[in-house]
Amino acid sequence: MPDQGDYSRRSARVVLVDEADRVLLLKFHIDPEDPGGEHGWCTPGGGVEEGETPAEAAARELREETGLSLDAGALGSSIAQTSGYADLGWAAGVFQDTFFYYRVTSHQVDISGQGADELKYHAGHHWWTPAELAATNDTVHPSGLAELVADLVVGRIPAQPVRLPWHH
Repeated sequence: MPDQGDYSRRSARVVLVDEADRVLLLKFHIDPEDPGGEHGWCTPGGGVEEGETPAEAAARELREETGLSLDAGALGSSIAQTSGYADLGWAAGVFQDTFFYYRVTSHQVDISGQGADELKYHAGHHWWTPAELAATNDTVHPSGLAELVADLVVGRIPAQPVRLPWHH
């Protein structure tokens, strides 16, 4: 596995679960120029900026994308990681995603903190039950999220980050 300096992009994401054991996923347009075209689903999160820890980036992205504001320390240790090569047009190389877990009683999603670039990809959100997540044919990132969420909602929190399959 490359060291931190070898990644083209590092991202930090949050597996946000509510008291009904549903996980929040954000729907995104694959091609923002074709909003009726293909879409996918992902956990809230995004790029780690210079000088940020992954937990700080995850907390910032969670606030920007969902309106949920929390201290980075509340996220604890990462629970999962995935990495691999991708060519997304705007960046190509080896990417790394680090995932944190956080539970809320409930949360009303507020996207007003998203920037213009994020909003052009944004296509909605949905709180998914583990069964819905396991049964969907939609594209969901990361791969292996359904199994991870099923473990999390029954209290099986990994002591070490789980290695998820790369999704590109």
